[in-house]
Amino acid sequence: MNMFIRQFHRWTSILFTLTVIANFAVRMFGEPPMWVTYSPLPPLFLLMLTGLYMFFLPYAAKPRRAGQPA
Repeated sequence: MNMFIRQFHRWTSILFTLTVIANFAVRMFGEPPMWVTYSPLPPLFLLMLTGLYMFFLPYAAKPRRAGQPA
């Protein structure tokens, strides 16, 4: 499961970067439609969820390792 989350996070970050670049490219030609302006938000939300999961994963695993002998 952890490898899937990491891969999903990597591909979502690529998608987010592409949507931000596309957003700036469209803005060079004038005011873009509202959907273009808000298109980076769904990947950003997914990045936040997966990033928080990966951030707190070591802290959640620490109590399990504490019970094991060194």
